[in-house]
Amino acid sequence: MRILRKFALVLALASLAGRAPSSAGSADALTPLPVTEVAPGTFVFEGAVSLMTRENEGAIANLGFVVGRDAVAVIDSGGSVLEGMRLRAAIRGKTAKPIRYVINTHAHPDHIFGDAAFLQDGAAFVGHQNLPQALAVRGPFYLDAFRPILGDELMRDVKLAPPTQLVQGSAELDLGGRRLTLQTWPTAHTDSDLTVLDQSTGTLFAGDLVFVEHIPIVDGSIRGFLASIDQLAGTEARRVVPGHGPVSAWPEALAGERRYLDQLARDVRALIARGERLETAAQTAAASERSRWKLFEEYNARNATAAFSELEWE
Repeated sequence: MRILRKFALVLALASLAGRAPSSAGSADALTPLPVTEVAPGTFVFEGAVSLMTRENEGAIANLGFVVGRDAVAVIDSGGSVLEGMRLRAAIRGKTAKPIRYVINTHAHPDHIFGDAAFLQDGAAFVGHQNLPQALAVRGPFYLDAFRPILGDELMRDVKLAPPTQLVQGSAELDLGGRRLTLQTWPTAHTDSDLTVLDQSTGTLFAGDLVFVEHIPIVDGSIRGFLASIDQLAGTEARRVVPGHGPVSAWPEALAGERRYLDQLARDVRALIARGERLETAAQTAAASERSRWKLFEEYNARNATAAFSELEWE
């Protein structure tokens, strides 16, 4: 096990800590997110299978928290500070124990834009060793791109919280009689993917390494994604909380994702071998999967483009 190491940007967080986001108001005045106790002390909010919009407040990703004897760990904070505050209100509706950790499974906005809601708790922000670089490179773009989508009110208090504890390889967090195993992954869905296994209940928070119903998204490497799925399948767990879609049995939940990514890779390789152009791949690759996934039209062409750009250089 590699011990979590402190990151220098803790000072940046310290300057923000203690200020509750203004647009979200106090946790007491908010409607808590509806959470389900999927196992004793393990709670999940299931996001909408949708694009982020002003109407859904960016609440499209699955979020969770685990309550130990001494403390609470949050796994992803949501797509807006308002959602993060509603998640915090849900936690406070279940326990008064301190929120000690906020774990970010990767750098995408629907999973991290709620982080600022937890600055007032003095929580440690935990992430993949590559997460600081991902936030530095993409963070300003995400903030600019989602302001017109979510609106100024939802975006006003969003602050990207660089991790204060980094994970390289694997590490454990102790919540008091309850251990979470954190595992980093090579570039797959993104270059900063991290999973969390609640050892006590066998609940795997897989982030966007697992999609159910929602079409998988390739923002890293299709070859790495397929390799990670094969390795991830060996994780001993009873259930998985995917990044998107319903909590599902494990490892059966991987079947659809593996099938889709295999088909996408096969189709793209065949197109490349025939000398077809990228535009053809975007229009036709993995078309046989269309009826199996929500948001297929929104993401499949993007996935095919990413796969073509990667696989044409094999």
